[in-house]
Amino acid sequence: MNAIAARLQDIKSKLGTITCLIVVSKYRSIAEIEAVYAAGQRTFAENRVQALLERHEALPKDIEWHLIGHLQTNKVKFVVPFVKLIHSADSLKLLQEINKQAAKINKIQDVLIQVFVAQEETKFGLEPSEVKTLLSNADFQQLRNICVCGLMAMGSNTSDTIQIKQEFTAVSDLFQELKSGVLKHNPAFTELSIGMSGDYPIAIECGSTMVRVGSKVFDG
Repeated sequence: MNAIAARLQDIKSKLGTITCLIVVSKYRSIAEIEAVYAAGQRTFAENRVQALLERHEALPKDIEWHLIGHLQTNKVKFVVPFVKLIHSADSLKLLQEINKQAAKINKIQDVLIQVFVAQEETKFGLEPSEVKTLLSNADFQQLRNICVCGLMAMGSNTSDTIQIKQEFTAVSDLFQELKSGVLKHNPAFTELSIGMSGDYPIAIECGSTMVRVGSKVFDG
């Protein structure tokens, strides 16, 4: 077993039964991604649309691609035809554009609502109260070509594990509140995308169903 395969196996052994691994391939070469693919991984994520398009074109077509970075409305039309899940839906305007582009190709586009819980101004996302407002908005409720499958969030870039756990717990609590409340009639609302290379074990404790791991796979 080569080093990448061993690292993949090690990470997956820690995930438990409800959490899946999404390998973040941003800034990696095609050859590096191919090595992870050869080790059996089929779900990858990019944070920039241009890189996502290039990798989709160059790599095997059975890869399931996720977009995890901030998405501008003018770029939506490029990714909707093939991307499985958009993790970073953070406004009604963006959701309306995703819905519009998905409708053109008769697709229901899976999305996650990005929630802002970190202590950093640079992170995107909606405050928990804004998520509730969005979901009860009449214009949002008219969108027929998107499916809200869950929530995504990023923890603060800090070594303070107590703070990270508090942030992930806040997202998890919101997820459970929505699941039993306003979205209780949406059976697809099942995904909680929290946790990256530096904090995914904490995210698993907090109920993550998707961890977005890059450097731990590629570099160890």
